Amino acid sequence: MEKGGPKEEFVYRVSTAEEWEELRTSGATMGRDLDRNTRCIHLSNLHQVRMVLRNFFSERKDLYLLQIDASKLGEGLIYESADASNYFPHFYGPARSFAPLPLEAVIKAEKLDLVNSEFTCSLLDQERS
Repeated sequence: MEKGGPKEEFVYRVSTAEEWEELRTSGATMGRDLDRNTRCIHLSNLHQVRMVLRNFFSERKDLYLLQIDASKLGEGLIYESADASNYFPHFYGPARSFAPLPLEAVIKAEKLDLVNSEFTCSLLDQERS
């Protein structure tokens, strides 16, 4: 089920160091295997990032959190339900063409630190405020 366009000013991407390097050097990324298989870039709202980290990235130490300007993704940003109460942003690109995530949409990138089995960075601290 779909829900309308961007609901927040920013969306977030949990990125591996390898993916972040690809994005910085080539100016775009098609994401990881999951993204390529589903033909969309998986994103989160800030309040969903910790859940995503726990469920998919526990104990990884090579992660970055990318803050992305939702307006730069245009109509290619679609919110879709993961379950009855969670809608996640996915970037498909124009006309659902599975376009790469462009570096120009990334406002900020921060290394995620793993401290006592919990991920931290200043962007995640904003969610608690």
